[in-house]
Amino acid sequence: MASRQRGEVTAMTNNPEIGRMIATGATETNYHDLGNGAPVLLLHGSGPGVSAWANWRLPLQALSTQFRCLAPDLAGFGYTTTPDDFVFTRQAWLDQIIAFLDAAGVEKAHVIGNSFGGSMALALAIARPERVHRLVLMGSVGVPFELTAGLDAVWGYTPSFENMQSIMRIFAYNQALVGDDLVHMRYEASMRPGVQEAYARMFPAPRQRWVDAMSHSEPDIRGIKHKTLLVHGRDDKVIPPSTSMTMLNWIENSQLHIFGRCGHWTQIEHAAEFGRLVGNFLVAE
Repeated sequence: MASRQRGEVTAMTNNPEIGRMIATGATETNYHDLGNGAPVLLLHGSGPGVSAWANWRLPLQALSTQFRCLAPDLAGFGYTTTPDDFVFTRQAWLDQIIAFLDAAGVEKAHVIGNSFGGSMALALAIARPERVHRLVLMGSVGVPFELTAGLDAVWGYTPSFENMQSIMRIFAYNQALVGDDLVHMRYEASMRPGVQEAYARMFPAPRQRWVDAMSHSEPDIRGIKHKTLLVHGRDDKVIPPSTSMTMLNWIENSQLHIFGRCGHWTQIEHAAEFGRLVGNFLVAE
């Protein structure tokens, strides 16, 4: 894979979450750029301590054998540099994504969005349909639903090892995946200077309003003409599978795959199957 890797880890660090930096308006975006072929933009979720690498490290290995995979840290997450007065809104994140595509020289890409990133993938497809080829929405936010206890806990996270362990257990159906090393890594990431301060500003209580703010109107979603793959874990405690059923009904050219024995971590709990499913969808006639 090294011969196909564009976004190599910065030489001064052994931290795999740090890739390259690129100017994107008010932010300087940390991103990973691996593989050759048709570009694929991967947009991560909004869990505490998340980064593009933490979210997409397994799919990047699979998909970069066929595609050029670009995985940015959105503002407020990972190692992207964000001004202290940055206002976290769907429009601000969308502006960053468009600026990132422009700076990376990508006119049009397949877009894969996970959870919160799914709402941003939808936002791009609605606002700039010419920039999107095919859509993959995984456990996606983007349509109205009642705030789950799981999502309330995720967005309401306050730093401690125990709290991070509890959040990771909400994400995973397979509890064996929630080892101390993973919990410690995500906890330490959430404790980096400025990270929790930014996270606390994104989704303060009452949090139903942020579900609503990240939702798109039914006419806008029905207007999406892109070929779309919806993926969801049957046992997801964060984003209910009913959201994907709603999008299946609203997006005309769509299909849905539901994984049993799977929580919110489809790309981790069923990594090999997820990679094959997405890869086949992106190249199918």
